[in-house]
Amino acid sequence: MTLLLAGDIGGTKTILRVVEVSESLELRTIAQESYRSSDFPDLVPIVQQFLVKADTPTPQKACFAIAGPVIKNTAKLTNLVWFLETERLEQELGIAHISLINDFAAVGYGVLGLQKQDLLTLQAGKFQAEAPIGIIGAGTGLGQGFLVKQGPYYQVFPSEGGHADFAPRNELEFQLLKYLLDKHDIQRVSVERVVSGQGIVAIYQFLRDRKIAPESPDVAQIVRTWEQEAGQPEKSVDPGAAIGMAALQRSDRLSEQTLQLFIEAYGAEAGNLALKLLPHGGLYIAGGIAPKILPLMQNSDFLLSFTQKGRMRSILEEIPVYIILNQQVGLIGAALCAARL
Repeated sequence: MTLLLAGDIGGTKTILRVVEVSESLELRTIAQESYRSSDFPDLVPIVQQFLVKADTPTPQKACFAIAGPVIKNTAKLTNLVWFLETERLEQELGIAHISLINDFAAVGYGVLGLQKQDLLTLQAGKFQAEAPIGIIGAGTGLGQGFLVKQGPYYQVFPSEGGHADFAPRNELEFQLLKYLLDKHDIQRVSVERVVSGQGIVAIYQFLRDRKIAPESPDVAQIVRTWEQEAGQPEKSVDPGAAIGMAALQRSDRLSEQTLQLFIEAYGAEAGNLALKLLPHGGLYIAGGIAPKILPLMQNSDFLLSFTQKGRMRSILEEIPVYIILNQQVGLIGAALCAARL
C-alpha cells in the first residue's frame, strides 16, 4: 500500500484527502478536510495543519488539482495571491514527489476511478474499450478535454475548447449571439458565454429583455440584485441557482425557457466535441450544473441537440454519454494522478 495526498485547490475552498492506494490502483480514503482558501497565505500551512489532524505518516506522493493554468510545474491561482511550484512544495512539505495539474485534467483522471453509482447514463451507445474518452463540464466556465489510451494507461489532455466560438443554430440563438455582441461590445462570443453558470444568467437577461416571457418577482429580484453588485468581489446572491431551481419547480416560465435554451446549447456543444473526438470510450458530462438540473438534462432536448448533426446523427447515437454525479471526481483524479508519479 502507498500513502498519497490528493488536493482540489480552488480560490474559494481547498479540499485535501489522504488516500491509501493498492497495486491495482484501488483507493481507500483515510482522512479528508475542507478549508477556506482565503484564510491561509499559502497551500503549505493548510497541508501541514491537515496532516497533523489526520495523524498519518507523511504521504509518499501528492497531486494537487489547481483552478487555473499549470505551466512548467508552477501555478498561480485565480482570486488568490498564491504562487505554487512543485519543487518548493516538495521541500517545505517533505513529500518526495508532487505534481500540479489543472482541475479539469484532474476530472479526466477521475473518470477512470468512478463507480457505477457515480454516473447516470444518458445514452448507452456502443462502448469501445480502446477508444478515446471525452469530457465536457459546465460550471463557472466550460471545461473540455479528452483521454487517449497509451499502453496500459490513459494520457489526459485538457483543452481550451470552451473558448471556441458559439455557433448559433436557429433564429433565437442568432438573436442571442447579436444580443451578447452588442451588450458586451465585443467582436466574438465564446461558447463559454452561453454554456456555463454565467451563460444561464446571460440567456435569462436576453429572454427577459426581448420580453419572451414575463418575470416572476422572486427570480427578478435576485437577478436585479446580482446586476447591481456587478464588479464587487463577492455577490450576495446566485442568480444561476435561482433560475435553475425555478425551472425545476416549474414556477417561472422565463426560467424554464432559459434552461431549455441553455440545455439545447449544451447538448449541441457536447455533440461538436464528440464529432471531433469520436469518444466511443464515453463522453462524460462533468461540472456542477448538470447534477443540479438532472431531471431537465434527462427529459429535455439535450440528447436531441447532441445527435442533431445531419448525416453524422447515426455516429453520435453510438457514443456513450454519462453525467458524473460524484462531485469529488477531481479529488479521485488527483489521487490517481499521484499514484502514477
